[in-house]
Amino acid sequence: MSKKSRKPDNQICANKKARHEYFIEETFEAGLALQGWEVKAIRAGKMTITEAYIIFRNNEAFLFGAHIQPLLSSSTHVSLDSIRTRKLLLNRREIEKLFGAVNQKGYACVPLSCYWKNSLVKCQIGLALGKKQHDKRKTLKDRDWERDKQRGFKQHLD
Repeated sequence: MSKKSRKPDNQICANKKARHEYFIEETFEAGLALQGWEVKAIRAGKMTITEAYIIFRNNEAFLFGAHIQPLLSSSTHVSLDSIRTRKLLLNRREIEKLFGAVNQKGYACVPLSCYWKNSLVKCQIGLALGKKQHDKRKTLKDRDWERDKQRGFKQHLD
């Protein structure tokens, strides 16, 4: 029997690919400016951020490429754009820090996960450096070694 990894109760979606592709240096919590139909769709679990990234325009941060699939029962008088650019709600200092790191130091800014905090949708974003191919292989090797080590201890205890 294999144990399935379960997501926490408040988690909406996660970007597992980001942890594989990047070294995460620092994380930030940002709110998302959403429309009503998007909140309903998120409650139904229709959000993905695997291909999403963060862009900066006019001293503001935006989540670009996040997909929220509209519900069939959504309102007909509202134009539903499933991949529209959504504004991230961050403090000015946080935006300046992220913007400076991305433009001057060569970092990338990627969304890591989206989750509920009380009744608000929050997005955890990470300041990240890209991994090279040998770094990815080393990470996989270390993860396999840790798993095998844990298995060995379990078998030894039984």
